[in-house]
Amino acid sequence: MARRTMSLLPHWSSRVFSVELNGTPFYFSTQEKHRGEEVPRVFRGNDGQCYSLLVCSSDTIRRAKFYAELKDKLLTNLPPECHLSPMCSFLPNIKDSLLKGYFLTDTSESSSPTERLLRDLTQRDPVLVCSYLRGETGGVWTQHLWSDGDSHTMQMPKDYYVVPAEAPEHHPSTLNIINSDVFYSFEEAYQVLEKCGDIIPEARAVLALLPSREEPRRKPDFPVIVIEGLDATGKTTLTESLRDALGASLLRSPPHCLSPMRARFDREPPLIRRAFYALGNYITAEQIGQEGMKTPVIVDRFWHSTAAYAIATAVSGPVCNLPAEGSEVYCWPSDLLQPSLVVCLTLDPEERRRRLRDRGQGKTEEEQELDHNQLFRLKVEKAYQRISGPVCVTVDASPPADQVLQQVLLLIRGKCHL
Repeated sequence: MARRTMSLLPHWSSRVFSVELNGTPFYFSTQEKHRGEEVPRVFRGNDGQCYSLLVCSSDTIRRAKFYAELKDKLLTNLPPECHLSPMCSFLPNIKDSLLKGYFLTDTSESSSPTERLLRDLTQRDPVLVCSYLRGETGGVWTQHLWSDGDSHTMQMPKDYYVVPAEAPEHHPSTLNIINSDVFYSFEEAYQVLEKCGDIIPEARAVLALLPSREEPRRKPDFPVIVIEGLDATGKTTLTESLRDALGASLLRSPPHCLSPMRARFDREPPLIRRAFYALGNYITAEQIGQEGMKTPVIVDRFWHSTAAYAIATAVSGPVCNLPAEGSEVYCWPSDLLQPSLVVCLTLDPEERRRRLRDRGQGKTEEEQELDHNQLFRLKVEKAYQRISGPVCVTVDASPPADQVLQQVLLLIRGKCHL
Protein backbone atom coordinates (compact mmCIF):
# COMPACT_ATOMS: atom_id res chain seq x y z
CA MET A 1 0.00 0.00 0.00
CA ALA A 2 2.87 2.38 0.79
CA ARG A 3 4.37 1.85 -2.68
CA ARG A 4 1.03 2.70 -4.29
CA THR A 5 0.77 5.80 -2.11
CA MET A 6 4.24 7.00 -3.08
CA SER A 7 3.50 6.48 -6.78
CA LEU A 8 0.60 8.92 -6.47
CA LEU A 9 2.46 11.59 -4.49
CA PRO A 10 4.22 13.26 -7.47
CA HIS A 11 0.79 13.97 -8.99
CA TRP A 12 -1.19 14.38 -5.77
CA SER A 13 -1.43 18.17 -5.84
CA SER A 14 -2.61 18.00 -9.47
CA ARG A 15 -5.59 15.83 -8.56
CA VAL A 16 -9.15 17.09 -8.34
CA PHE A 17 -11.58 15.61 -5.83
CA SER A 18 -15.33 15.38 -6.35
CA VAL A 19 -17.90 14.73 -3.61
CA GLU A 20 -21.56 14.13 -4.48
CA LEU A 21 -24.05 15.71 -2.10
CA ASN A 22 -27.67 14.85 -2.96
CA GLY A 23 -26.62 13.98 -6.50
CA THR A 24 -24.70 17.23 -7.11
CA PRO A 25 -20.89 17.09 -7.41
CA PHE A 26 -18.73 19.59 -5.54
CA TYR A 27 -15.07 19.86 -6.52
CA PHE A 28 -11.95 20.72 -4.55
CA SER A 29 -8.22 20.37 -4.98
CA THR A 30 -5.10 20.77 -2.84
CA GLN A 31 -2.13 23.11 -2.96
CA GLU A 32 1.00 23.81 -0.95
CA LYS A 33 0.15 27.43 -0.07
CA HIS A 34 -3.10 29.04 0.95
CA ARG A 35 -3.87 32.35 -0.80
CA GLY A 36 -7.09 33.27 0.92
CA GLU A 37 -9.33 30.95 -1.10
CA GLU A 38 -12.82 30.29 0.23
CA VAL A 39 -13.71 27.04 1.94
CA PRO A 40 -14.91 24.38 -0.54
CA ARG A 41 -18.65 23.78 -0.39
CA VAL A 42 -18.32 20.27 1.02
CA PHE A 43 -16.56 21.59 4.13
CA ARG A 44 -18.74 24.62 4.84
CA GLY A 45 -20.58 24.41 8.14
CA ASN A 46 -19.10 20.96 8.73
CA ASP A 47 -18.64 20.35 12.45
CA GLY A 48 -17.69 16.68 12.18
CA GLN A 49 -14.47 14.83 11.48
CA CYS A 50 -13.98 14.40 7.72
CA TYR A 51 -12.26 11.58 5.85
CA SER A 52 -11.98 10.39 2.28
CA LEU A 53 -11.44 6.84 1.10
CA LEU A 54 -10.20 6.13 -2.43
CA VAL A 55 -9.90 2.62 -3.80
CA CYS A 56 -6.69 2.05 -5.74
CA SER A 57 -4.84 -1.02 -6.94
CA SER A 58 -2.94 -2.00 -10.06
CA ASP A 59 -5.06 -5.17 -10.04
CA THR A 60 -8.22 -4.00 -11.82
CA ILE A 61 -10.26 -7.03 -10.74
CA ARG A 62 -9.35 -6.59 -7.08
CA ARG A 63 -10.07 -2.86 -7.28
CA ALA A 64 -13.49 -3.38 -8.86
CA LYS A 65 -14.58 -6.06 -6.40
CA PHE A 66 -13.36 -4.17 -3.34
CA TYR A 67 -15.11 -0.97 -4.37
CA ALA A 68 -18.34 -2.91 -4.94
CA GLU A 69 -18.11 -4.28 -1.39
CA LEU A 70 -16.79 -1.16 0.35
CA LYS A 71 -20.09 0.65 0.95
CA ASP A 72 -21.67 -2.32 2.74
CA LYS A 73 -18.52 -2.80 4.78
CA LEU A 74 -18.57 0.84 5.91
CA LEU A 75 -22.29 0.99 6.64
CA THR A 76 -22.07 -2.21 8.66
CA ASN A 77 -19.10 -1.19 10.81
CA LEU A 78 -19.17 2.59 11.14
CA PRO A 79 -20.98 4.37 13.99
CA PRO A 80 -24.52 5.53 13.09
CA GLU A 81 -23.41 9.17 13.32
CA CYS A 82 -21.27 8.74 10.20
CA HIS A 83 -22.56 9.96 6.84
CA LEU A 84 -21.23 8.60 3.53
CA SER A 85 -21.20 10.41 0.18
CA PRO A 86 -19.85 9.10 -3.15
CA MET A 87 -16.58 10.68 -4.20
CA CYS A 88 -13.78 10.31 -6.72
CA SER A 89 -10.37 11.74 -7.50
CA PHE A 90 -8.90 12.29 -10.96
CA LEU A 91 -6.30 14.06 -13.04
CA PRO A 92 -8.17 16.38 -15.43
CA ASN A 93 -8.30 15.03 -19.01
CA ILE A 94 -6.05 12.07 -18.13
CA LYS A 95 -7.63 8.74 -19.10
CA ASP A 96 -7.80 5.96 -16.52
CA SER A 97 -6.81 8.36 -13.71
CA LEU A 98 -10.15 8.08 -11.89
CA LEU A 99 -10.17 6.65 -8.37
CA LYS A 100 -13.57 5.96 -6.77
CA GLY A 101 -14.44 5.99 -3.12
CA TYR A 102 -16.42 7.72 -0.38
CA PHE A 103 -16.34 10.92 1.63
CA LEU A 104 -17.10 10.36 5.30
CA THR A 105 -18.32 12.82 7.92
CA ASP A 106 -18.29 11.60 11.53
CA THR A 107 -20.34 13.66 14.00
CA SER A 108 -20.06 11.22 16.91
CA GLU A 109 -18.49 12.35 20.19
CA SER A 110 -15.37 10.26 19.59
CA SER A 111 -13.86 9.46 16.21
CA SER A 112 -11.74 6.62 17.64
CA PRO A 113 -14.00 3.75 16.39
CA THR A 114 -14.07 5.29 12.92
CA GLU A 115 -10.32 5.77 12.80
CA ARG A 116 -9.71 2.20 13.99
CA LEU A 117 -11.81 0.90 11.08
CA LEU A 118 -10.10 3.16 8.55
CA ARG A 119 -6.66 2.22 9.88
CA ASP A 120 -7.57 -1.44 9.48
CA LEU A 121 -8.62 -0.80 5.88
CA THR A 122 -5.29 0.81 4.99
CA GLN A 123 -3.42 -2.21 6.39
CA ARG A 124 -5.37 -4.92 4.56
CA ASP A 125 -7.17 -3.44 1.57
CA PRO A 126 -6.42 -1.36 -1.55
CA VAL A 127 -7.65 1.91 -0.10
CA LEU A 128 -6.11 5.34 0.47
CA VAL A 129 -7.47 7.26 3.46
CA CYS A 130 -7.19 11.01 3.96
CA SER A 131 -8.23 13.00 7.00
CA TYR A 132 -9.18 16.68 6.83
CA LEU A 133 -8.37 19.10 9.62
CA ARG A 134 -10.05 22.45 10.19
CA GLY A 135 -7.90 25.41 11.17
CA GLU A 136 -8.54 27.31 14.38
CA THR A 137 -10.44 30.06 12.56
CA GLY A 138 -12.46 27.57 10.52
CA GLY A 139 -11.47 29.32 7.29
CA VAL A 140 -8.70 26.90 6.34
CA TRP A 141 -8.77 23.12 5.91
CA THR A 142 -5.80 20.83 5.34
CA GLN A 143 -5.60 17.31 3.96
CA HIS A 144 -3.46 14.47 5.35
CA LEU A 145 -2.83 11.21 3.54
CA TRP A 146 -2.51 8.13 5.77
CA SER A 147 0.09 5.48 5.05
CA ASP A 148 0.79 2.04 6.49
CA GLY A 149 -2.35 2.15 8.64
CA ASP A 150 -1.09 4.98 10.83
CA SER A 151 -3.13 8.16 10.93
CA HIS A 152 -0.36 10.19 12.60
CA THR A 153 2.89 9.08 10.97
CA MET A 154 4.19 8.76 7.44
CA GLN A 155 1.88 11.49 6.22
CA MET A 156 2.56 13.50 3.11
CA PRO A 157 5.81 15.53 3.22
CA LYS A 158 3.75 18.70 3.76
CA ASP A 159 0.29 19.71 4.79
CA TYR A 160 -1.78 20.41 1.70
CA TYR A 161 -4.41 23.11 1.83
CA VAL A 162 -7.89 22.32 0.54
CA VAL A 163 -9.28 24.84 -1.97
CA PRO A 164 -12.24 24.95 -4.36
CA ALA A 165 -11.76 23.60 -7.88
CA GLU A 166 -13.64 24.29 -11.09
CA ALA A 167 -15.88 21.63 -12.55
CA PRO A 168 -14.05 19.68 -15.29
CA GLU A 169 -14.98 20.10 -18.94
CA HIS A 170 -16.18 16.48 -19.03
CA HIS A 171 -17.76 14.42 -16.26
CA PRO A 172 -14.90 12.63 -14.44
CA SER A 173 -16.42 9.15 -14.86
CA THR A 174 -15.91 9.44 -18.63
CA LEU A 175 -12.14 9.13 -18.03
CA ASN A 176 -12.49 5.44 -17.16
CA ILE A 177 -15.36 4.28 -19.41
CA ILE A 178 -13.22 2.80 -22.19
CA ASN A 179 -12.52 -0.91 -21.57
CA SER A 180 -13.90 -0.63 -18.06
CA ASP A 181 -17.59 0.17 -18.46
CA VAL A 182 -17.69 -0.32 -22.23
CA PHE A 183 -15.40 -2.70 -24.10
CA TYR A 184 -14.16 -1.96 -27.59
CA SER A 185 -12.34 -5.17 -28.47
CA PHE A 186 -12.67 -8.90 -27.96
CA GLU A 187 -9.22 -9.08 -26.37
CA GLU A 188 -9.89 -6.47 -23.67
CA ALA A 189 -13.10 -8.17 -22.52
CA TYR A 190 -11.49 -11.61 -22.76
CA GLN A 191 -8.62 -10.60 -20.47
CA VAL A 192 -11.04 -9.51 -17.73
CA LEU A 193 -12.91 -12.81 -17.65
CA GLU A 194 -9.67 -14.77 -17.97
CA LYS A 195 -8.38 -13.08 -14.78
CA CYS A 196 -11.66 -13.99 -13.04
CA GLY A 197 -11.33 -17.70 -13.72
CA ASP A 198 -10.01 -18.54 -10.25
CA ILE A 199 -12.67 -16.59 -8.34
CA ILE A 200 -15.69 -17.00 -10.64
CA PRO A 201 -16.03 -20.56 -11.99
CA GLU A 202 -18.67 -19.39 -14.49
CA ALA A 203 -16.03 -17.23 -16.18
CA ARG A 204 -14.25 -20.33 -17.43
CA ALA A 205 -17.55 -21.65 -18.82
CA VAL A 206 -18.04 -18.41 -20.76
CA LEU A 207 -14.52 -18.51 -22.20
CA ALA A 208 -15.13 -22.06 -23.41
CA LEU A 209 -18.09 -20.84 -25.48
CA LEU A 210 -16.18 -18.10 -27.29
CA PRO A 211 -15.44 -18.35 -31.01
CA SER A 212 -11.92 -18.81 -32.26
CA ARG A 213 -10.25 -15.53 -33.21
CA GLU A 214 -7.60 -17.12 -35.39
CA GLU A 215 -9.61 -17.32 -38.63
CA PRO A 216 -10.76 -14.09 -40.33
CA ARG A 217 -14.52 -13.63 -40.40
CA ARG A 218 -16.31 -13.20 -43.73
CA LYS A 219 -18.95 -10.53 -44.10
CA PRO A 220 -22.42 -12.13 -44.26
CA ASP A 221 -23.92 -12.44 -47.74
CA PHE A 222 -27.34 -11.29 -46.47
CA PRO A 223 -28.33 -8.14 -44.57
CA VAL A 224 -28.19 -8.00 -40.76
CA ILE A 225 -30.90 -5.91 -39.08
CA VAL A 226 -30.67 -5.11 -35.34
CA ILE A 227 -33.73 -4.02 -33.38
CA GLU A 228 -32.93 -1.97 -30.28
CA GLY A 229 -34.97 -0.19 -27.61
CA LEU A 230 -35.93 -0.26 -23.96
CA ASP A 231 -37.89 -3.15 -22.52
CA ALA A 232 -41.60 -3.27 -23.48
CA THR A 233 -41.19 -1.15 -26.60
CA GLY A 234 -42.29 -4.07 -28.79
CA LYS A 235 -38.94 -5.57 -29.82
CA THR A 236 -40.02 -9.20 -29.45
CA THR A 237 -43.23 -8.72 -31.47
CA LEU A 238 -41.41 -6.80 -34.19
CA THR A 239 -38.43 -9.16 -34.49
CA GLU A 240 -40.68 -12.21 -34.79
CA SER A 241 -42.83 -10.47 -37.39
CA LEU A 242 -39.74 -9.46 -39.38
CA ARG A 243 -38.47 -13.03 -39.24
CA ASP A 244 -41.70 -14.29 -40.76
CA ALA A 245 -42.04 -11.48 -43.32
CA LEU A 246 -38.46 -11.75 -44.60
CA GLY A 247 -37.85 -15.47 -44.14
CA ALA A 248 -34.98 -14.45 -41.87
CA SER A 249 -33.11 -16.03 -39.00
CA LEU A 250 -33.81 -14.51 -35.56
CA LEU A 251 -31.03 -14.18 -32.97
CA ARG A 252 -30.92 -12.51 -29.58
CA SER A 253 -28.14 -10.88 -27.59
CA PRO A 254 -27.06 -11.96 -25.05
CA PRO A 255 -27.20 -15.36 -26.74
CA HIS A 256 -29.21 -18.18 -25.22
CA CYS A 257 -26.05 -20.12 -24.32
CA LEU A 258 -25.18 -17.46 -21.72
CA SER A 259 -28.58 -17.52 -19.99
CA PRO A 260 -27.47 -19.91 -17.20
CA MET A 261 -24.64 -17.52 -16.24
CA ARG A 262 -26.44 -14.16 -16.41
CA ALA A 263 -27.71 -14.11 -12.83
CA ARG A 264 -24.19 -14.79 -11.55
CA PHE A 265 -22.58 -11.99 -13.56
CA ASP A 266 -25.37 -9.51 -12.83
CA ARG A 267 -24.19 -9.64 -9.20
CA GLU A 268 -20.63 -8.69 -10.13
CA PRO A 269 -19.19 -5.14 -10.26
CA PRO A 270 -19.47 -3.27 -13.58
CA LEU A 271 -16.00 -4.18 -14.89
CA ILE A 272 -16.75 -7.92 -14.77
CA ARG A 273 -20.43 -7.67 -15.67
CA ARG A 274 -19.71 -5.50 -18.73
CA ALA A 275 -16.96 -7.81 -19.93
CA PHE A 276 -19.41 -10.72 -19.76
CA TYR A 277 -22.02 -8.93 -21.87
CA ALA A 278 -19.39 -7.65 -24.28
CA LEU A 279 -18.22 -11.19 -24.98
CA GLY A 280 -21.86 -12.17 -25.47
CA ASN A 281 -21.91 -9.80 -28.44
CA TYR A 282 -18.97 -11.62 -30.01
CA ILE A 283 -20.74 -14.96 -29.60
CA THR A 284 -23.81 -13.44 -31.25
CA ALA A 285 -21.61 -12.04 -34.03
CA GLU A 286 -20.30 -15.54 -34.72
CA GLN A 287 -23.87 -16.80 -34.98
CA ILE A 288 -24.78 -13.88 -37.25
CA GLY A 289 -21.87 -14.73 -39.54
CA GLN A 290 -23.03 -18.32 -39.87
CA GLU A 291 -26.73 -17.56 -40.40
CA GLY A 292 -26.02 -14.57 -42.63
CA MET A 293 -24.51 -16.82 -45.29
CA LYS A 294 -27.91 -18.43 -45.82
CA THR A 295 -30.58 -15.87 -45.03
CA PRO A 296 -31.19 -12.33 -43.73
CA VAL A 297 -30.63 -12.04 -39.96
CA ILE A 298 -32.77 -10.18 -37.42
CA VAL A 299 -31.07 -9.52 -34.06
CA ASP A 300 -32.94 -8.58 -30.88
CA ARG A 301 -30.42 -6.17 -29.27
CA PHE A 302 -26.69 -6.02 -29.88
CA TRP A 303 -23.77 -3.71 -29.00
CA HIS A 304 -25.90 -0.56 -28.85
CA SER A 305 -27.74 -1.87 -25.77
CA THR A 306 -24.56 -3.06 -24.09
CA ALA A 307 -22.92 0.34 -24.52
CA ALA A 308 -25.94 2.60 -23.89
CA TYR A 309 -26.86 1.00 -20.56
CA ALA A 310 -23.22 0.98 -19.42
CA ILE A 311 -22.63 4.64 -20.29
CA ALA A 312 -25.89 5.78 -18.67
CA THR A 313 -25.02 3.86 -15.49
CA ALA A 314 -21.41 5.03 -15.29
CA VAL A 315 -22.17 8.73 -15.70
CA SER A 316 -24.09 10.14 -12.75
CA GLY A 317 -26.20 13.28 -12.81
CA PRO A 318 -28.16 14.88 -15.66
CA VAL A 319 -28.12 14.03 -19.36
CA CYS A 320 -25.67 16.87 -20.06
CA ASN A 321 -22.99 14.93 -18.12
CA LEU A 322 -22.88 12.27 -20.85
CA PRO A 323 -19.93 12.36 -23.24
CA ALA A 324 -20.68 14.74 -26.11
CA GLU A 325 -21.84 13.47 -29.47
CA GLY A 326 -18.81 12.38 -31.47
CA SER A 327 -16.90 11.13 -28.41
CA GLU A 328 -14.86 7.98 -28.91
CA VAL A 329 -16.95 6.19 -26.26
CA TYR A 330 -19.77 5.96 -28.83
CA CYS A 331 -17.63 4.37 -31.56
CA TRP A 332 -18.38 0.81 -32.67
CA PRO A 333 -15.66 -1.77 -31.83
CA SER A 334 -13.38 -2.22 -34.81
CA ASP A 335 -13.33 -6.03 -34.46
CA LEU A 336 -17.10 -6.56 -34.06
CA LEU A 337 -19.37 -7.35 -37.00
CA GLN A 338 -21.35 -4.26 -38.06
CA PRO A 339 -25.05 -4.68 -38.88
CA SER A 340 -26.55 -3.35 -42.08
CA LEU A 341 -29.26 -1.42 -40.23
CA VAL A 342 -30.08 -0.62 -36.59
CA VAL A 343 -33.65 0.35 -35.68
CA CYS A 344 -34.34 1.80 -32.23
CA LEU A 345 -37.96 1.62 -31.03
CA THR A 346 -39.19 4.46 -28.83
CA LEU A 347 -42.37 4.65 -26.78
CA ASP A 348 -44.12 7.11 -24.48
CA PRO A 349 -42.89 6.39 -20.92
CA GLU A 350 -46.39 5.90 -19.50
CA GLU A 351 -47.34 3.44 -22.21
CA ARG A 352 -44.08 1.55 -21.72
CA ARG A 353 -44.71 1.26 -17.98
CA ARG A 354 -48.24 0.03 -18.63
CA ARG A 355 -46.90 -2.68 -20.93
CA LEU A 356 -44.33 -3.69 -18.32
CA ARG A 357 -47.03 -4.02 -15.66
CA ASP A 358 -49.11 -6.17 -17.99
CA ARG A 359 -46.13 -8.44 -18.64
CA GLY A 360 -45.35 -8.86 -14.93
CA GLN A 361 -42.03 -10.60 -15.60
CA GLY A 362 -38.73 -10.38 -13.77
CA LYS A 363 -36.31 -7.65 -14.78
CA THR A 364 -32.65 -6.90 -14.24
CA GLU A 365 -31.64 -4.20 -11.77
CA GLU A 366 -31.00 -1.77 -14.63
CA GLU A 367 -34.40 -2.47 -16.18
CA GLN A 368 -36.04 -1.88 -12.79
CA GLU A 369 -34.17 1.41 -12.61
CA LEU A 370 -35.72 2.43 -15.93
CA ASP A 371 -39.19 1.93 -14.48
CA HIS A 372 -38.91 4.56 -11.76
CA ASN A 373 -36.02 6.79 -12.86
CA GLN A 374 -36.89 9.07 -15.74
CA LEU A 375 -33.39 10.57 -15.76
CA PHE A 376 -31.75 7.19 -16.26
CA ARG A 377 -34.17 6.40 -19.10
CA LEU A 378 -33.34 9.69 -20.81
CA LYS A 379 -29.61 8.99 -20.55
CA VAL A 380 -30.01 5.52 -22.04
CA GLU A 381 -32.04 6.90 -24.94
CA LYS A 382 -29.54 9.70 -25.56
CA ALA A 383 -26.64 7.23 -25.54
CA TYR A 384 -28.51 5.09 -28.09
CA GLN A 385 -28.82 8.10 -30.36
CA ARG A 386 -25.14 9.02 -30.16
CA ILE A 387 -23.63 5.63 -30.99
CA SER A 388 -22.07 5.65 -34.45
CA GLY A 389 -20.99 3.03 -36.95
CA PRO A 390 -23.87 2.37 -37.53
CA VAL A 391 -26.27 4.88 -36.02
CA CYS A 392 -29.74 4.00 -34.75
CA VAL A 393 -32.74 4.89 -36.91
CA THR A 394 -35.52 5.83 -34.47
CA VAL A 395 -39.05 4.45 -35.01
CA ASP A 396 -42.10 5.35 -32.93
CA ALA A 397 -43.53 2.10 -31.52
CA SER A 398 -46.83 3.66 -30.36
CA PRO A 399 -48.96 2.69 -33.40
CA PRO A 400 -50.42 -0.83 -33.73
CA ALA A 401 -47.84 -3.59 -34.26
CA ASP A 402 -48.74 -4.14 -37.93
CA GLN A 403 -48.14 -0.45 -38.71
CA VAL A 404 -44.78 -0.49 -36.95
CA LEU A 405 -43.87 -3.60 -38.95
CA GLN A 406 -44.71 -1.93 -42.26
CA GLN A 407 -42.68 1.15 -41.37
CA VAL A 408 -39.63 -0.93 -40.50
CA LEU A 409 -40.02 -3.05 -43.64
CA LEU A 410 -39.90 0.14 -45.70
CA LEU A 411 -36.66 1.09 -43.96
CA ILE A 412 -35.17 -2.33 -44.59
CA ARG A 413 -36.13 -2.33 -48.27
CA GLY A 414 -34.72 1.13 -48.74
CA LYS A 415 -31.47 0.49 -46.88
CA CYS A 416 -30.86 -3.19 -47.47
CA HIS A 417 -32.62 -3.66 -50.82
CA LEU A 418 -34.71 -6.61 -49.66
